[in-house]
Amino acid sequence: MAIDDPVLCGVDGRGVATVTLNRPRVGNAYNGALIEGLIDTFARLDREAGLRCVVIKGAGKHFQLGADLSFLDRLRTVSPEENHEFSRRTVAAIRGLQSFSRPTIALVHGGCFGGGVGIAAACDIALAAADALFAISEVRWGITPAPIVPLLIDRIGARNAGRFALTGERFDAMTARGIGLVHDICPAAELDAAGARIVDHLLMAGPEAVAITKKLLGDAVEAPFDTLHDRIVEEAASRRRSAEAAEGLASFREKRPPKWYPKGN
Repeated sequence: MAIDDPVLCGVDGRGVATVTLNRPRVGNAYNGALIEGLIDTFARLDREAGLRCVVIKGAGKHFQLGADLSFLDRLRTVSPEENHEFSRRTVAAIRGLQSFSRPTIALVHGGCFGGGVGIAAACDIALAAADALFAISEVRWGITPAPIVPLLIDRIGARNAGRFALTGERFDAMTARGIGLVHDICPAAELDAAGARIVDHLLMAGPEAVAITKKLLGDAVEAPFDTLHDRIVEEAASRRRSAEAAEGLASFREKRPPKWYPKGN
């Protein structure tokens, strides 16, 4: 991985990955290389032994300013097949992030527009700097946010998605929290520290329990309750008999960190 790659990734000794969108000169606007970088990075991370969670941030002044307009303009002139393939890869990148097997945390600063909103929404947890600005801006350019529409409806509801996707208007971090796009707001200088606190909570939780809970949450959004009934009954019962549950209960009873909590934290 080179320092000028469009997506950077590092994993620390605790199993915490930091993924950085790395096109700061254009506000981390996405093009084909950044989309492929996201797909490849998360495919590698999914094979990373001992990975506990992923933090996503943007290099420079902004989290992610949506599409690189010069790249979009070039797509207008390519073959229909190439144009279609890029759309397919964009959907794959967002879907892959949403369904990633470990918890993901977005740290949003500066501008978060278009596809950046999709990235933040795809993460399990999103924190924003108090001065962050958001926009589902595609209609301002005569295009649509089609790849992220189902995700937006799931995360912020059809009513909110309808307003902001139709107008393309900018909104502040308080509004983003009010509609459920982000969970918490903090001063920009404290964003990394706020993210670190969330990471610490995740590290205290049982890794297997977290992974299974994330999968259940995703499946429950898409499947009727009746189809999940037997599975969730069995899951609840079997987890109580697991070694991880035994250690978790013992650590709580003995007032000590669980064995899965990284030493030195």
